[in-house]
Order: sequence, then C-alpha cells, then structure tokens
Amino acid sequence: MAGLYLHTPFCAQKCHYCDFFSAPPSGDQLATWHRLLQRNLELIADRQTPEIETVFFGGGTPSLLSPAQIGSILDCCRRLFPLSPDVEISLEANPGTLTAFSLEEYLTAGINRLSLGIQSFDDRALQRLGRRHSAEEARQAFGLARDIGFTNISVDLMFALPGQTSSDLEQEVAHLLELSPEHVGIYGLSIEPDTPLKQLLDRAQITEIDEESYAQYYLLLNRLLSGAGYEHYEISNYARPDFRCRHNLAYWQRKTCLAAGAGAHGFDARAYGIRSAVPADLLHYQQQLDAGRNPAAPLEVFNRKHAMAETLYLALRTSDGIDRAAFAQKFGIALENAFPDALDALASQLQLKDDHYYFSVEGWLLYDHLISHFL
Repeated sequence: MAGLYLHTPFCAQKCHYCDFFSAPPSGDQLATWHRLLQRNLELIADRQTPEIETVFFGGGTPSLLSPAQIGSILDCCRRLFPLSPDVEISLEANPGTLTAFSLEEYLTAGINRLSLGIQSFDDRALQRLGRRHSAEEARQAFGLARDIGFTNISVDLMFALPGQTSSDLEQEVAHLLELSPEHVGIYGLSIEPDTPLKQLLDRAQITEIDEESYAQYYLLLNRLLSGAGYEHYEISNYARPDFRCRHNLAYWQRKTCLAAGAGAHGFDARAYGIRSAVPADLLHYQQQLDAGRNPAAPLEVFNRKHAMAETLYLALRTSDGIDRAAFAQKFGIALENAFPDALDALASQLQLKDDHYYFSVEGWLLYDHLISHFL
C-alpha cells in the first residue's frame, strides 16, 4: 500500500506566520498547473507502483484549482496508478475559496475528505494571522460542505496565539464543537524568522506565548476534545472513531508515498528507505518536466541504524506507539538491544502496554527533547 501527495505551491496571499514555499500565481501558472502535475505523475508511475490507498492535495492552497482541474488530475491518477477501491482522497481548502458549486463539483470529481484551514473563529485573530476568510465564512463553508454531502471533514485550529487566554481558547473549541467535524488538527503558533509576525514581535507589538502557557493550552485542548469524544491519536491530531487521517498515518508508519509538484516530498519504503524532494523552484520544475526528467532528487538514503531510529521516533508521535514485535521482525533485533541507553534514559517517560511503547500526552509536550536520545 502507498500514498500519493500532490502539491500546489500557490497562495493568493501568504499568511503572516507562514515560512513554507508558496507563491502568488502569475500569468497562466494556475490555469496550467494540472497539466504539469499530470506530466510529473507520468514520470513517476511504473509497474512496481503499489496500490494507492490515499491521495492528498496539499499546498499552498490546492482549492485555488478548479473542480475541473482536480477532476482531470484524479482521472490521470486512475489511469496511471492502481487506486484502492476505498481510496481516501483529501483536499486542503481555504474556506474563502469555496462555494456551493465548487464543493459539489469537488465531491463529484472524487474528493471524499475535506481539510479546512479555519485556524480560528475570532476575526481579530484571523486578521492578525493574515487569513483571507472571516469566522462566518468558515462556518458557512463547513455548513455548505456538510449539506452537499461531505461526511469526512477535518478542521485545523491554531492555538498559543499572541494575547490568547485560556478563556479565548475554550471559546474557540466551543465554536469548533458546534460544527462537529470528524477530524481536528491543532497547531501551536511558532513565530518564524522573516515573517510579518516576527516583525511585529521584534517591534514589541505582539508578545509570544511562554512555554508554561503553551503547555497549559495544549493540555486544555486535550481535555476538551477528548471529553467531546475525539481520540488524540497523534501529537497534533484528533479524530472521531474510524476517521484518523490515513494519509498522515502512512507518514508516521514509514509507508511509501509518491509525490508530485514543486516543493513536494516523497518516500520510498523499499530497503531501508529513500526520502526525496522536488525542489521548491517553479522555473526549474517546468524545465525538468519539459525535458522529460523526473524533477525529484534524493534527499536522504537511510541505512539500517537511521531507519530504526526514524521508525521508532515517528511511531512515538502516535498514541499507538511502537510495536516491539513488529520492530524486531523488521530489523532483526529487539528494540531494547538496538537502543539500550535511550530506553534507560527514557524509563520514566515511556509507557508499555500490549507490547507497545508510547508517550503520554504530557510526554508529547517534551517530544523533541525525548526523541533526541534516539538520534
């Protein structure tokens, strides 16, 4: 089984916190992007391609693509790849780009999972974040999607915003629960260099949330969302029963994921694994495709030691944790023998149940520090 990631690196406006690769579309770039993606897909398809169980349109803002373009890309996927009968097909969408017509046409084209980048239900916060939609537009987009027939909707929510209080966050969750999405992604704001928010921080016009408040808000979200019936199945993700994001799970399980689009990252799970990346350069991307060359380049070729470490720390991002028996079967060595010093150092943090090691929710707050023992 494998996944397929399709990257659209265009945004009408860059959000004030974003340091990812994206660009405003110029000329006919957006109008012809689906053709470039299809040429990219033709170059990476081969007879050894395993069955595709997930397709994910990410960005950028892939909902800037018309339903006809999305449909054309999916038709190409069906022609080139063996798609699973129950394939999960996700589309990331900015609420401000959606209409009743586009949502209905996306559903008809084959999108069966919608990921809405709502981020906040507070208009002041949305303006500060540089989002192009209002809280009311977000609610309307969600309601339209539900009425049209989307039964698997994810909502992104940011926390630890400048000036945010615990009462503010409780109100955000109350608004989210009124919508009752199947999936929730939570993202603590990180103020990155060379962003408008960093400039405001440098001018003392905003204050960054301190670590203690960040932890408090993270645990508050866990209490509120878990109490509402959501499973906290990964550091930043919650789901109703049977609605985990299968595409993202494949990343944490180190399954093969093919990738197309400038700025996309892929992974080949054969041997110990090869991670590749398509350079975040639109001109180079088109030139490579025009020359009939796969634009992706190897980013990291794993040896056994590094594959064991990554298998372990990615699994520890999830509530399932790391399966000791599966690890031993895959690598021919018991986990305890592969990382004796790390396991000793983490004895007070790692929990063991049903032959799986895992971190608690409190442990996830220290995740970056804890996994350093395996690196």
